[in-house]
Amino acid sequence: MSNVVVVTGSAGLIGSESVRHFAGLGMDVVGIDNDMRSYFFGKDGSTRWNLDRLTSEVGDRYTHHEIDIRDRDGLAALFAKLGSNIGLVIHAAAQPSHDWAAKEPFTDFDVNAVGTLNMLEAARAHSPNAPFIFTSTNKVYGDTPNRLPLIEHETRYELPEDHQWYGGIDEQMSIDQTLHSVFGASKVAADVLVQEYGRYFDMPTAVFRGGTLTGPGHSAAELHGFLAYVMRCVMEQRMYHIYGYKGKMVRDAIHSHDLVSAFEAFHKAPRVAEVYNMGGGRFSNCSHIEAFQIASEITGLEARTDYVDQARTGDHQWWISSTTRFEEHYPDWKLTYDVPAILREMYEANQDVWKA
Repeated sequence: MSNVVVVTGSAGLIGSESVRHFAGLGMDVVGIDNDMRSYFFGKDGSTRWNLDRLTSEVGDRYTHHEIDIRDRDGLAALFAKLGSNIGLVIHAAAQPSHDWAAKEPFTDFDVNAVGTLNMLEAARAHSPNAPFIFTSTNKVYGDTPNRLPLIEHETRYELPEDHQWYGGIDEQMSIDQTLHSVFGASKVAADVLVQEYGRYFDMPTAVFRGGTLTGPGHSAAELHGFLAYVMRCVMEQRMYHIYGYKGKMVRDAIHSHDLVSAFEAFHKAPRVAEVYNMGGGRFSNCSHIEAFQIASEITGLEARTDYVDQARTGDHQWWISSTTRFEEHYPDWKLTYDVPAILREMYEANQDVWKA
């Protein structure tokens, strides 16, 4: 009985949601997380608090391993021990920041690209039939979305309604001839590897190219965690630095619960070498200006922001995902959280933690 789920980045946002979800379905979850996030982003970014919460909530259904995904032998030994008991692999561990990657390109590539190869090889050797799910990113498209014919509105940029991607950008957009950032390039390498292990070795692999992944399990830091960091700054009355595009850049946001329910759908009916754009789509999106307006309404506090005219290198001016392909393959799946619901839940979940 293949009843074990292996989750990397298990104390992070998507990892911890996956742990809770699949443990709740009666599966045993083996987590891999060495809190590299605290190395990337300092104390704000540490996932220790989430790991403590996880272990107390999930109990015996969860086993934790402090393995670094760059440790090829360590991963191989763990997969060898678990063997054919593995029924699902969710690879969510990553270095997730553009700005950070440029400071340490070797670390970024070793974690994102080589770490993913280590996971794929361990899975191919010991659990080749288990669905392998990878959390990729819309940054594999580089800054190509910034070439879209955007129109400026009062609080956001927007596409003309008759544009092919008005409803959301699909998987047909090219990932070539574009500025990715060093982070985007390492994720492209990982993304293509996961596809290749599906096609070449006939493994059931899926690449989920996420927009803004969010939820109350986010260890929100300035360099990573847009909506959670917006709410944190408003609640703690911290200054939030808005970088470029007049604060009108648009993001679609998907709650970790909705993403992990998509993982469950793929686990139940796996396919080979699939690629899905995955985000909040037209159902759940906002600009930075709109996010602060909603956060202020929820908290009753004024947002403290300052504006830096220089946009971050490779940052998207407008991104809304099309989830049409995934919905065609898995018609029972649907989004349940929009941006106001996501921000309200963050506010309620962090009353004791984020205080002015």
